[in-house]
Amino acid sequence: MKVVAFKIPKAEEKSLIFQIDEGKEFYASLHQHKEIQISIILNGEGDLLAGDTVTRYAAGDIVVFGADLPHLFKSDTSAGLKSHMLTIFYRPESFGHLFNDFRNLSAFQKYETDIKSGIKILTDEKEIKKKFLSVKNSSNLAITAIFFDLLQIIIDSKWQTLSSFGEQKTYSEDEGSRMSRVMNLAISNFNRNISLKEAANLANMTENAFCRYFKQRTRKTFFEFLLEIRLNNAGRLLLKSTDMGIGEISELCGFRNISNFNRKFKAKWQCTPSAYRKNHLQLMK
Repeated sequence: MKVVAFKIPKAEEKSLIFQIDEGKEFYASLHQHKEIQISIILNGEGDLLAGDTVTRYAAGDIVVFGADLPHLFKSDTSAGLKSHMLTIFYRPESFGHLFNDFRNLSAFQKYETDIKSGIKILTDEKEIKKKFLSVKNSSNLAITAIFFDLLQIIIDSKWQTLSSFGEQKTYSEDEGSRMSRVMNLAISNFNRNISLKEAANLANMTENAFCRYFKQRTRKTFFEFLLEIRLNNAGRLLLKSTDMGIGEISELCGFRNISNFNRKFKAKWQCTPSAYRKNHLQLMK
């Protein structure tokens, strides 16, 4: 079963859909679906777009996307890593009364609220990974039992939200295709100058219409979105490529002025690029 843009092929007889994504890269088009998605990254790294926010993903990450939350995984193929992800899709209404015990838990109510914005699990990764791996060779009946165990672990864990989207609206395929083209432009070309005209042309809009359109759907301007991508990649390079100077990283991430890079970086991370690198490398020792 392959996730396609904005739709998951229905399997009416199944309450759960288990999917293995393995290859050079993950499905990189913006998409959304009615099913709730729980995924664990076994291998690979790249950019993760959830709602209105771009973050990095790496091996070991566990994420949950609520129904209709637009998202995409943009694999970093330059790293030469194989991408490998396990996913469970589910709809609560498919289980009827079996969800009643969960619905009485305040932690589950918070989980249902937060996944509308997407969440990244911060604890219990080993237990969750073990449950995912046990699904691969289990019968349908056993998978259901494993799923409820998995869900209990997740709602008892700690997490952080990925975006500020909240309630979603369903995009048409045309709208999704348009946003996907524009977002992929930013994610794939953040290292170069991208003009508003180029982005607007890709969306088949005038510049003014595009500005309104993009902000209505992401709650930020196109250039705020692009800046977020550049700063996330700068943070990654500061830790991964320690032989690179700050100026080189600044240029590789699309900043043509190192003073502007330092100012924007400090506004996001509350420290300078050099302090960010030093602090994180000390923690990793």
